[in-house]
Amino acid sequence: MDLFDFNKNEETAKPLAERMRANSLDEFIGQKHIVAQGSLLRRAIAADCLGSCIFWGPPGCGKTTLANIVALRTNGEFIKLNAVNAGVADVKKAVETARDNLKLFNKRTYLLLDECHRFNKTQSDSLLPAIEQGTIIFIGSTTENPYAAMTPAIVSRCRVFEFKHLTDEDIVGALNAAVKSRHKGLGKQNIQVDGEAIAHIARMAGGDLRSAYNALELAALTTPPDSEGKVHITLADAEQSIQRKALSYNEDAYYDFLSAFCKSLRGSDANAALYYAQRLIEGGCDPMLIARRLVVHSAEDVGMADPRALQIATSAMYALEKIGYPEAMIPLSEAIVYVCEAEKSNSVVNAMYAAKADAIKVRDDGIPPYLKDNSFGSKEDKANSGLYKYPHNYGGYVEQQYLPDSLKDQVYYTPSDRGYEKEVWEIRKRKGKKR
Repeated sequence: MDLFDFNKNEETAKPLAERMRANSLDEFIGQKHIVAQGSLLRRAIAADCLGSCIFWGPPGCGKTTLANIVALRTNGEFIKLNAVNAGVADVKKAVETARDNLKLFNKRTYLLLDECHRFNKTQSDSLLPAIEQGTIIFIGSTTENPYAAMTPAIVSRCRVFEFKHLTDEDIVGALNAAVKSRHKGLGKQNIQVDGEAIAHIARMAGGDLRSAYNALELAALTTPPDSEGKVHITLADAEQSIQRKALSYNEDAYYDFLSAFCKSLRGSDANAALYYAQRLIEGGCDPMLIARRLVVHSAEDVGMADPRALQIATSAMYALEKIGYPEAMIPLSEAIVYVCEAEKSNSVVNAMYAAKADAIKVRDDGIPPYLKDNSFGSKEDKANSGLYKYPHNYGGYVEQQYLPDSLKDQVYYTPSDRGYEKEVWEIRKRKGKKR
C-alpha cells in the first residue's frame, strides 16, 4: 500500500459530517446574518484582516467549519487547540510560535481554540497579552455564552459572533447534497433516499447539521440493499436512525428553559408549563428540580389564594421521591396543572420581603413585655406576663399589640381579593379586626 492509498483510506474512514465540511464561504451553510455578501465578517475574511473573535452558538451550526475556512483563506499560520486538553504550556508554545512567525516571516498566526469556555483564568491570562499586542489572532469556538462563561478580559478584546440553529431548509439542502456528492458524500454508493426521510431527519436534528449527517450515514450503513443492490432509505429507516430530536442543551439553554417553566406557572399556562417540564427532563434535568421549583411557586405565585396548591405540590414531590421516575411524572404533572390553574396571589411574598426589610433596618426590639418569656423573670416580669390576653379566653381572637412599639402600626400581609384570600377578608371581618 502506497502513501496515496493510505491517505485515501484515511479520508474515507472519516464520518460523513467531517467529509462534508465546507471549505469555502460559498459552500458554507446557514448563518446568513453574519456571512452574507457584504457582511462585516465576510469582508474581513476576504481581506485577510479578521481580528480576534469568538464564535458562539449551538452544536452543529458551523462554528468550527467557519474557523477552518478562515484558516484556509489566510496567508498566516494556523494553530488549533482544544481547551479541554490544552494546558498553559500549549498556550505558551503557540504564543512563542506566533512571535517567531511575526518576527522572522512577518506572518500573522491564528489560534483556533475549540470549547474556549473551558479555559480557566490561568490559561486565559497566559494568552491575554498576546491577544492584546496582536501577536496572535484568537478565534474561539463555544456553545456557552462567552459573556457568562469566559474571562471578561478575553471577551472584551474579541468581537463576538452569535450563530443560530440551522433551519430545516438548510439541513435538507445539505443532506441532499451529501447524497449526490461523489467526492465527499454518498454519491458513489447506490443509494436512494425518499424526500420524506430527508425531511424527517432535518426536522428531528433540531438545527444540528452534524446530528443530521450522522443519522443519514447511519441509515445508509444499516439499511440492507434490495435484490438489485440498491439501498433505499425510507421514512421508517430515517425514524430508526435518528429516533428523535437530540434534547440535550447547554447551560444557557438550561436556564432559559427553567425560566420559561417558572414563568409559565406564574402565567397560568398549563400547556407551556407541562411542555417545558418535559423538555427539561428529556434533556437530562433531574425531575426533582422541577418538583422543588413547583413547591416554591405554589407558595410564591399562588400562596394564600389557594393554600391547597402547596399541599398538592409537596405531595407530588413526595411521590417523586418515593415512587421515582417515570411513574411519578403523573402526580407531578397533576400538580403542575393545579398550580397553573389556581388563583394567583403574591401577597405572602410581599409580606415576607417587607418583614425582612424591617427586621434588618429596625433594631428597636422593644417586644411588648407580656409577650416575653417570663418563666424565670423578676416579680415585675411575672406581673407583666399577666397582662397577656390568651386568645382562646376571648373566643379565639382578641385585639392586642404584638409588634414592637417602633413597628406597631406596620402592615406586611394584605390579602388580595382572589381565591381563598376573599375568605381571609371575611374571617378578619368576623374577628372584628381593624386591618
